[in-house]
Formats: sequence, C-alpha cells, structure tokens
Amino acid sequence: MTRAIHVGLMVPINNTTFEREALGWLTPGSKQTVFKIPRGKGLLTPQTIGSYKEQALALGARFANTDVDVVAYGCTAAGFIDGPEGDAQLARDMSRVSGKPVVTTAHSMVATLQEARVKRIGLITPYLDAVNVQLKQFLLDGGIEVMSFDSFYTPDVDSLGAITAKEVYDLALKTMTQDCEAMFIACAQLPTQSILVQLREVMGKPVFSSNCGTIEQALKLFKTGEV
Repeated sequence: MTRAIHVGLMVPINNTTFEREALGWLTPGSKQTVFKIPRGKGLLTPQTIGSYKEQALALGARFANTDVDVVAYGCTAAGFIDGPEGDAQLARDMSRVSGKPVVTTAHSMVATLQEARVKRIGLITPYLDAVNVQLKQFLLDGGIEVMSFDSFYTPDVDSLGAITAKEVYDLALKTMTQDCEAMFIACAQLPTQSILVQLREVMGKPVFSSNCGTIEQALKLFKTGEV
C-alpha cells in the first residue's frame, strides 16, 4: 500500500466538492494543502482560460516551499479546453513553478479510462454545448469514444454548485446504454464519492469520475514517478 502522502490540491474558488472527497480516496493518514483559483461566476471558456491559467500558475508557485509530494490540478474544463497538448503544457508549467510532480484532472480522466482498457463510454457533464464538444474531442484524441451523453447544461457556477449526488446518480443511470463499456462523470464539482459503488453495482460496469480518477493518478505518480 502507498504510504500517506501530502497532496497539493488546486481547484476553482467555487469548488465545494473535490477538497472534501479527495481525502476519502487518499491513503489513510494523508493530508492536503488546498489553493483555490479565482474566477468569475460564468463557466470557463476559451476566452477566459488564459487569465485563469495565469492565476493558477501564480498560486502553484506557492507549493515550492512546502513538503507537498504531488500537485493535483483539479479543474476538468480548464484542462481540456486547450486540448491534450495545452493540458500537458500546463502540467509542465505547473511542475516548473512548484517544483513538484503534477497531475491534471483532464489527463487523469483519459489515463484512467485507458488503463481500464475502455474505449466506449457513457458520459455526463454539467457543461454547456461548446465545452462538451471540446471534452468529447479531448477523449477522442485519447482513443475514447462517447457512445451516450447527457449534461446538466448549467449556465453558471451557482447552478453547478447546486447539483446533488442524487441528481448525478439519476442522470448517470439514465444515460448509460448497453454499448457503453463504462460510465464517466466529468467535473470536479460534481459529487460522486457517495454514489460510485452503487452505480457500479446497478450498472454492472465500471463507473469513474473526475475526482476519483485524479486522486488515483496522483497516488500512481507518487508511487511510480510517472503517469
């Protein structure tokens, strides 16, 4: 078993879920230092992502003087809006300024599915159409096809934060189809820790989420030095 670790968690300032759920997936005795990235009420777009990343990197530099083992950049949309290379560059930049190994939620999403040898998924998100298109392309670039899809189509962070675990459970169950090998719940704000086991039992198939995938990849990076 991986020993207890210290995770540096970065989330948007509106995120009320990931910080709470992360400790439940970490090795017992682990701890986390959380930095919250400033942002407006609207959802992230290609027009706002540049300034958002700049603020994230400025905050990430503060990890340099800590005993953090791994930095987890827990913002799904920020990762895939610029595509796989943009997300990889962000991870490299964050590692440079923080002096720590870095995993991003967007990369973790693809890596988790690839490691499970999943190629066809059901997908649910909270995003509007423009961002959903980018997310599907990000997955496709990783060899993963979205066979069934639905979204909460939230227009702002207040609506996003109001989504309950029961609503996520119901939408995932409704969206899953027979041609899907697994279900993925995308977005670090969506609550999933209390429902993943039950969804797996009911569906009879793997069910993953942004939050559990990111922590799994952070633990792997700490243990092996690579993701």
